[in-house]
Amino acid sequence: MAFFSATIFASGIEKKVDNQKDGGQINTNSEVKAYIEHHLKDSHDFALFSYTSDQGERKHVGFPLPVILWTSKGLVTFMSSEFHHNDDGHVVVEKGGLKFAKIHSKIYELDNGAATVSFDETHHATNAHKTLDFSITKSVVGILLAGLLIFLGFSKLAKQYKTRKIPKGISRVLEPLVLYVRDEIAKPNIGEKKYRKFMPFLLTVFFFIWLLNLLGLTPLGFNVTGQIAVTVCLALLTMIIYITNGSKDFWAHTLWMPGVPYILRPVLAVIELVGFIIIKPFSLLVRLFANITAGHFVVMSLIALMITMKEAFGPVASTGMSLVLALFIMVIEILVAFLQAFIFTMLSSLFIGMAVEEHEHH
Repeated sequence: MAFFSATIFASGIEKKVDNQKDGGQINTNSEVKAYIEHHLKDSHDFALFSYTSDQGERKHVGFPLPVILWTSKGLVTFMSSEFHHNDDGHVVVEKGGLKFAKIHSKIYELDNGAATVSFDETHHATNAHKTLDFSITKSVVGILLAGLLIFLGFSKLAKQYKTRKIPKGISRVLEPLVLYVRDEIAKPNIGEKKYRKFMPFLLTVFFFIWLLNLLGLTPLGFNVTGQIAVTVCLALLTMIIYITNGSKDFWAHTLWMPGVPYILRPVLAVIELVGFIIIKPFSLLVRLFANITAGHFVVMSLIALMITMKEAFGPVASTGMSLVLALFIMVIEILVAFLQAFIFTMLSSLFIGMAVEEHEHH
């Protein structure tokens, strides 16, 4: 669980932020804050934990991921391990006749002739520019892993439905969840006649978000649904589906609402379009992003109590207090993992149902 992973970090064993000059140990409030911010971001590698060897050397345990960049000279690839840390935290990697540096988890291409990164007073690079980054990051690995688990689980469930009436094994766990999405989410919101068409999407979204939320509670440190880019894509998919499947009645009521004065109809049409194109997708993406990010932040902050409060209460008391509180929050996070998947799927089905509904004319 992320509880145990965070315990390692809070004990001063692990640190992976820019400009580390103290051997990688976290001892101050500012360092704790920097680590939490780093944890919430995506990463080009997996950093599992760190330790100090008998010789006093700092050792980092993890594994790199492929870096894939589209640069001014075309495609460039290498492993993220080449961005090892030194005193200034910015290592320049030379590949394909170009030089690259990783600054605040973003990879920059240095200008021609530049050997090191130069910064202005606000710590922005002045002699480097961003590249198109198609790297296999930690979030991408999480998405691929969730997709693989969904494919394997439902492939097995489909095969068992062909040969037996009652599934067995892991399929027995999936079946009640599938029936729950169908009977409690799709049918009530979309209707008996049209729900089948949208079941593949609703099931995919539900299990995708749920699995990613659960993966975020493991020591691997995934925070996929806490990445705004991921929640934006999920919300856009929902928007595309309910807009492209909107019935004639839906568009008639949206663009030229009956029963109101003609002078108000264009104003109401703009309001309705803004609601369906901007407000509804925005509510979907922000709710998921904010709740998952807040959960990770709270857990890491509670674990960090053993560092920030050890001088006031002593190391034993502060450690026990932070572990008990963090364990309590972790139990709640397991519930939140399911709840956020349910809410996103429920709202998606509700928006789809509003779009495909056939209105009665009196």
